[in-house]
Amino acid sequence: MMVLITYDVNTENAAGRKRLRNIAKKCEDYGQRVQLSVFECIVDPQQLVVLKNQLTSIMDERTDSIRIYYLGSNWERRVEHIGAKPGYNPEGTLMV
Repeated sequence: MMVLITYDVNTENAAGRKRLRNIAKKCEDYGQRVQLSVFECIVDPQQLVVLKNQLTSIMDERTDSIRIYYLGSNWERRVEHIGAKPGYNPEGTLMV
């Protein structure tokens, strides 16, 4: 299933900037960055549980927030891109 993960991390101090980098790195493990703090991730339910646990262990729930939008398996009909930097189809053919 496709999920859209967005986050807002308080970066007023060094610890916040470190959390921001770590959350981005963790999201990169599961998907592609489509905006500065927005990732599209294709995960199965078990991977999503693991990812959510990893993200919540990194974030500071008093100052940061993470939103997860469930787009499901028919996500292509629910995503429209306008403008520069079109993404790739994560379920398409990968050339190495």
